[in-house]
Amino acid sequence: MNGKLLIAMPKGRLYDPAAALLGRAGVVIANKGTQSRVLVLEDSEHRYQFVTLKPIDIPVYVESGVIDAGIVGTDILRELESDVNEPLDLQIGKCRLSVAAPDGRAVSYQQNISVATKYPHTASKFFATRNAHVHIVRLEGSVEIAPLLGLADVIVDLVETGRTLRENGMSILEDIAQVSAKLIVNRTSMKMKSGAINELISNLDRVVYASS
Repeated sequence: MNGKLLIAMPKGRLYDPAAALLGRAGVVIANKGTQSRVLVLEDSEHRYQFVTLKPIDIPVYVESGVIDAGIVGTDILRELESDVNEPLDLQIGKCRLSVAAPDGRAVSYQQNISVATKYPHTASKFFATRNAHVHIVRLEGSVEIAPLLGLADVIVDLVETGRTLRENGMSILEDIAQVSAKLIVNRTSMKMKSGAINELISNLDRVVYASS
C-alpha cells in the first residue's frame, strides 16, 4: 500500500501494550483503537500503515506477504509453525501455556485422557513427548468449563494470573511453555524493505532493551 510498511496489530489483550510499545519507539498510531471503523490506520508521521486482525490470522497474512510485519504471541506462532522471520521478542503479553485440571482430580498420562484446547497442534506435540494417549477437543471459547461439564479431563490454555482457573476450581498441573509477543516479518519483505524494517526493529529493540 503506497510503498509503506504494512503492519498487523493484534485485536484483544495485546493491542494496548503493543500500541504503547510502538508509541515509546516513536511510532504513534493515529486514531488508534480496536473500536475504530477505519480499516487501515497510519502513524502520526505517515511512515507506516496498520491493520488490526485477530491474532490467529496475523501469521497467515505475514507469511503470505500480503502484510509485511505483525505483532503476535509465541503461543500462536508455535501452534501454526508459520514460515516467518522472528527478529525481536517484544517482552509484552507475558504468560504461560499450561495444562490444568479440576482441583483434586487424579490425572494419569498412562491412561487415555481428553484435552480441551484452542491449541490442538501444540497440545498433541506436548503430550506425545509424555507418551500420553490423548483425545484433543478443539474449542474456540472459554475452555475452563469443559472439564466441569465432563467434555474433557484437562485443558491446555494460556494462564496469566491464574485467577480464572481458581474461580473455576482448577489448578495447573504443569507448564508447557512461556509465552510473549514477538515482532514477525515476511521473509521477502525482510529483504525488499530492509531499510524500513531494520529501522523499526532498531527503534523497538532500543525500547525493549531499556525496559528489561
